[in-house]
Amino acid sequence: MLLILAVIISYLIGSVSFSMIIGKKLRQVDIRQHGSGNAGATNTLRVLGKGPAAAVLLLDCFKGVAAVWIGLQLTGGDPAGAGAAGLAAIAGHNWPVYYGFRGGKGVATTIGVLASMVFVQALIAGAAAIIAIILTRYVSLGSLLFVSGTTVITLFMKDDNTYLIFLLVITALSFWRHRTNIARLTSGKESKLGEKTGTAGKGN
Repeated sequence: MLLILAVIISYLIGSVSFSMIIGKKLRQVDIRQHGSGNAGATNTLRVLGKGPAAAVLLLDCFKGVAAVWIGLQLTGGDPAGAGAAGLAAIAGHNWPVYYGFRGGKGVATTIGVLASMVFVQALIAGAAAIIAIILTRYVSLGSLLFVSGTTVITLFMKDDNTYLIFLLVITALSFWRHRTNIARLTSGKESKLGEKTGTAGKGN
């Protein structure tokens, strides 16, 4: 029962879209109607600028951290509770109940979840992802490298497969949510960081 409660609370927290809130407060706009149409930090950067984007990134990350903490607290430290709550928060960001189930791709919230569950692995994968983004300017590529890299490293570093199961699910979900980005990456039409959406195609 407490696990179910943790999942519900985490989903509701994940459903809070800070890009939507900040977009409405600053410019009275629905962030999903501008730029790439994605309710996330990268599109916030395109539409509103660096400050709002940084705020969205940090706040969305915190949703993931909070969800894992809630999962642990309500289930007495059960890793399965943490994983289920973290996954629920990501689902909430992607399909928010408050915004007609149309949200973002869950990257920042995923960062918070993975960093809370497997910090060292997420740190290593995150460093590789940042380097990839700097070199290629493809945020989507860096996002996918981060999620998949964290999972692969965990596979080799962890004896307990409890988190690994959730990492595999989160990775599969992330690749599915980025399926159009992957298609554009392979065709060379993906938008780069700092490039106006429409120059090469819609990005994150």
